[in-house]
Amino acid sequence: MLKRLRENKSAQGTLLITPTLIFMVGLLIIPLLLTLVISFGERSADGNVIYTFSLHNYIRILGISHDCPNGQATCFDPLYAEILWRSLSLAFNSTIVVILLAYPLAYFIARAHPQKRNTFLFLVLVPLWTNFVIRVYAWMMLLRTQGLINEVLGWLAGLAGMNFTPLEMLYTPGAVLVGMVYEFLPFMILPIYTSLEKIDNSLYEAAADLGANPFRTFLRVTLPLSMPGVVAGTVLVFIPVMGTFVVSDLLGGKQVILIGNLIQRQFLDARDPTFGSAASLILMVMTLIVMYFYTRKFGFGEEIVIG
Repeated sequence: MLKRLRENKSAQGTLLITPTLIFMVGLLIIPLLLTLVISFGERSADGNVIYTFSLHNYIRILGISHDCPNGQATCFDPLYAEILWRSLSLAFNSTIVVILLAYPLAYFIARAHPQKRNTFLFLVLVPLWTNFVIRVYAWMMLLRTQGLINEVLGWLAGLAGMNFTPLEMLYTPGAVLVGMVYEFLPFMILPIYTSLEKIDNSLYEAAADLGANPFRTFLRVTLPLSMPGVVAGTVLVFIPVMGTFVVSDLLGGKQVILIGNLIQRQFLDARDPTFGSAASLILMVMTLIVMYFYTRKFGFGEEIVIG
């Protein structure tokens, strides 16, 4: 009887996860395997894929070129290596700035009166109701030479009797960083808020009874217990920033090319799906390596023991 019940539960569990397995295999595993196969192929003259096994695309993206001056057999072309490094550094910088901005706000919301928390969270989520691209275009209107920011600065300079030259803010790495931070800030606030909101107030009282000042309480109680939220938020920010291309396309123009822009242009403009597939897999491997060491260092959502 007991054995039959276990078999029924196992069958029910298999039945419940079947739709998810079909979804994962059909929309993730198979496309990923197809991308892997295409990445080892070669581009035909008309932009189609010649299915073969060649490491040419990976060698090319790593910067090893056979079209060298002075008759050299091979040489190093830093173009794609620079794009990879630029993407990695932008994702790192964006994540750091987002954490620095999101943590105080999440802490403020978590410590606010319960009746006000929903209002604050509502305000955090309001920008997400607007289309992603429209919000980027709004920043273009703010950052351009004749934009609102330059107009305000010019007005203030006029009041002070100073000459003002409009700042070139649009189509710069700084503009891309601002756009990335703005777009992904809510995805860091919410996980950190969730972790902070779960902290029992009795822990703060115990720390105060033991003579800890607010700063020490933050370092020994609040920060360790909120790290799962910080790690989850980092995953939600770092990975999309590494692969996005809309923000850098609009706010960076042709001046700031990221790995996402490279992949998009290989598929849509250059019609080279083999090189685009190789770049996609390189991007995925880079992201997995960074997140592996990050989560290995700080954990991933597990409870953190206060030392």
